[in-house]
Amino acid sequence: MTARPYRSVLYIPGSNARALDKARGLAADAIIFDLEDAVAPDEKAAARDVLRAALAAGGYGKRARIVRINGLDTPWGADDLAVFGSDPAVEAVLIPKVNRVADLDAVTVQTAKPLWAMMETALGMLNAGEIAAHPSLEGLVVGTNDLAKELGSRHRADRLALQAGLGLCVLAAKAHGRVIVDGVYNAFKDAAGLEVECGQGRDMGFDGKTLIHPSQLEIANAAFAPSEAEMDLAKRQIAAHRAALAAGQGVAVVDGKIVENLHIVTAQAVLGKAQMIAALSQ
Repeated sequence: MTARPYRSVLYIPGSNARALDKARGLAADAIIFDLEDAVAPDEKAAARDVLRAALAAGGYGKRARIVRINGLDTPWGADDLAVFGSDPAVEAVLIPKVNRVADLDAVTVQTAKPLWAMMETALGMLNAGEIAAHPSLEGLVVGTNDLAKELGSRHRADRLALQAGLGLCVLAAKAHGRVIVDGVYNAFKDAAGLEVECGQGRDMGFDGKTLIHPSQLEIANAAFAPSEAEMDLAKRQIAAHRAALAAGQGVAVVDGKIVENLHIVTAQAVLGKAQMIAALSQ
């Protein structure tokens, strides 16, 4: 289980000084400071300087600070990595369009920071298990827009065309103990649609969702946090199981359902996540 929550992971353009400042007061669990898709080619160098100054000024509190660099196969990636791969204010580096383990190896030559991988290509999805096993990898971020473009798939509210890739990434992350964050929801004014998609991602096993607008934070934070009902059930399961063990029994019954040790592991994880979320907001 991750040592911190990643319910909401907000993209912030590295070139936007105003947005970088506003992010200091937003209720995001993590921020992806983006130097790639959110920055125009002729602004890449300036964005690097703007972001470096913002990170040096600090003020981002307990939020995870992740920088998405440009790919090393672009004119800007090497310079991005040279700056932020050694910046003490950066917690992790996010690599775009990771297709294979070699893409991560190329980055580890230049930085010792934890890496995150953008999973947004068909090849990357097929190699998800090997990518997730990389010793420097901390998390996976699904890039659903790029994946849909590569697949040539049509948009569906149920994301049927993307399910194979999403599932492969979740399996890979869980198999290797990595954080796994779902893709963005483009219609940032559609709160109801976002809530549905967050629910789908949560039920699949994602730890949280990447977001493109601050207005999406509240919904994502609520969706990926344990509910009051879940916490109440977890507490009752733990108490009932302890009582059963004290009575020399291996299982308990709560709400008409068997409670075994595997359920207690899940219950403890629910309460642990709630505690971590509470600590983050202090």
